[in-house]
Amino acid sequence: MKNRYARRSRVSERKIREIVRYFAADLTAIQAAQLSGLNRNTVNRYYRALRERILLACEAQRPMFGIIEVDESFFGARRVKGKRGRGAYGKTVVFGVFERSNARKLVMG
Repeated sequence: MKNRYARRSRVSERKIREIVRYFAADLTAIQAAQLSGLNRNTVNRYYRALRERILLACEAQRPMFGIIEVDESFFGARRVKGKRGRGAYGKTVVFGVFERSNARKLVMG
């Protein structure tokens, strides 16, 4: 019998589908192990593999990678009678997001 989910696995496809169902139902690994009759460490290994696959799928859909800069500015009248600063009337908020093309690691010292 060939297992299409995990190569060289001693766990059947039916049990793996059962583990995925328990994962989707938000059960802990201990609860899933008790219900499926598998070892807790085996269930933990499959839970970790599922989380990694979800992470890869989310990263593939993420629009920006690397270092991202975020900045905001307020444009408008310098001083109009009334409120001052950010809350002044007649000012326009400009918010920008910028992704650097050649990302460098920032070293904090």
